[in-house]
Amino acid sequence: MAERTLNVKLAAAAVGGLAAALILGLSVVANAGATRTSSRFPKGSEPVNLNPADFSANIDNRRWPMTVGSRWIYRVTDFSDGSTKRDVIRVTDQTQMMGDGIEARVVSDIVSDHGKPTEATKDWYAQDSHGNVWYFGEDTVEYKHGKAVDNGSWQAGVDGAMPGLALPAKPKVGMSYREEYSKGEAEDQSRVLALDEQAEVGAGHYTHVLMTEDFSPIEPKVSELKFYAKGSGQAVLAVDVSGGSEREELVKYTH
Repeated sequence: MAERTLNVKLAAAAVGGLAAALILGLSVVANAGATRTSSRFPKGSEPVNLNPADFSANIDNRRWPMTVGSRWIYRVTDFSDGSTKRDVIRVTDQTQMMGDGIEARVVSDIVSDHGKPTEATKDWYAQDSHGNVWYFGEDTVEYKHGKAVDNGSWQAGVDGAMPGLALPAKPKVGMSYREEYSKGEAEDQSRVLALDEQAEVGAGHYTHVLMTEDFSPIEPKVSELKFYAKGSGQAVLAVDVSGGSEREELVKYTH
């Protein structure tokens, strides 16, 4: 835990205006063991049986609404060298049936560098009857030397892959859950660190922000903090605090 706390401090120093929010979160990280709350959501490779009748491709979670046509524009900065990329996420009017029988919303995510796409992804999401947003996989291509190559695509219900939770409807400090599961390919997990943080980004100043930490057994030295604001959809901010050097901040949101 001491190593993770140090990494958060280093990240705070690197991202400037965010330092106060991250430092406020240190007390939560330090006491995570005392406040850990169990959840009914799957973790790791735990199997999960979901009823398609309980799900909808229409997503209105208060922290992550995905209204058709909504668009988020992010500035992705690598603070190790100062380079930047542009990430545009858009909720399409398309849906797709997953391998486990659940109809999911198709969300487009395109990263570009000086106008040229470097990665294009179709993500699949659906919301259950309790308001929890679930993630069902991705169809991702990376562009190398002008050629498109697969970059870790997977789909729930296919080849042992399983869905995970993108965001709970009623988060509690200490709650932990898996975000995705495709063995050896996509095993991201998340834990809730705080419910009332702040975030200052290009799109504005947000309060009462949910802060989570993302991590993966595939890359045990990598850790990322994400900040979700009510009504904003997607994370307004994501910062690498260990094993990386990127800051993704929302600069514009239309819906």
